Amino acid sequence: MTLPWRADKAGGDRSLQGIVALVALVLLVVVASLVSLSSGPTGVGLPELWAYATGNGDSLAAQDRVVLEAVRLPRTALGLLVGAGLAVSGAMMQGLFRNPLADPGIVGVTSGAALAAVVAIVLGPTVLLPLTLLFGNQFLPLMAFCGALVNTWVLYLIATQDGRTSTTTLILSGIAIGALSAALMGMLIFMADDRQLRDITFWSLGSLGGATYGRVLSILPFVAVVIAIIPFVARGLDALVLGDAAAFHMGIPVQRLKKIVIIAVAAACGSTVAVAGSIGFVGIVVPHLLRLVMGPSHRFLLLGSALGGGALLLIADSVARTVAAPAELPIGVITALFGAPVFLFLLLGKGGIRMRDMP
Repeated sequence: MTLPWRADKAGGDRSLQGIVALVALVLLVVVASLVSLSSGPTGVGLPELWAYATGNGDSLAAQDRVVLEAVRLPRTALGLLVGAGLAVSGAMMQGLFRNPLADPGIVGVTSGAALAAVVAIVLGPTVLLPLTLLFGNQFLPLMAFCGALVNTWVLYLIATQDGRTSTTTLILSGIAIGALSAALMGMLIFMADDRQLRDITFWSLGSLGGATYGRVLSILPFVAVVIAIIPFVARGLDALVLGDAAAFHMGIPVQRLKKIVIIAVAAACGSTVAVAGSIGFVGIVVPHLLRLVMGPSHRFLLLGSALGGGALLLIADSVARTVAAPAELPIGVITALFGAPVFLFLLLGKGGIRMRDMP
């Protein structure tokens, strides 16, 4: 069987390449974080960041200190978490479906989370008021998680027959699920007031502009759990490449693994949509680029996706804040402008995804 995401024809152990790539990604995250913290119209640059980090923050102007602590630090932390959640969920979906085109944004998982978020925004103050009061700030992330979970589970049931996932069914069912979610969102938008319409616009475009420590804490448990289970699902996802039957004979509890991965993807995707809106292409481009370097082993790929996704989103956010300063572009626009051409290159380029290799 030809694997659509094979990074090399020779195969072999690529552990050393994976370790080197992880070290490089850690350095990239550090650089991207510094760029994010120093990007903006105020005078907080790298020298000021160094002074702040070494305990000499008193030398900063009061306004610059407030900007750094109340705006840029939570924004950088949120960008790392959102990027990590999107990229890891994309890598897990690709392993689950054994298909490099599986991405939360393309196949409708993100739209399910967005629909649930819109439900929370529009109906939270009225019909769902008891739940809003019960869960407080966690209500929106929980709703988005539930929406992503429902769409992911439905997609899996439709696209997988006899342990084999059809690419055509996957894409078309994802389009149908996304269209249905968009139609339901349109009905809710018709019912929304002006304030709710502004909030909904935020979800549709994607942005880190509303970053606060509260939002960081609301997404942190979801992304932390998804990253924490990487060592426990990596071997199972590697085995699934050979098929459900082969994985079962290798001692993998296939059905339990699938349920865990589906819940993890829903948690990561739902929570990121809840705090940052719909941001596309991170979950499909990052894992595939890393797979070309690291190989298909999920023990490196999933952790590398977390690091690479966080770094990519911070870089995209820095571009969004500076390219049209003092205005700020939606980060979803930047990731689409970057991700779509890269995806087409991977789809059509030599050594990339090839439609004839699809099941």
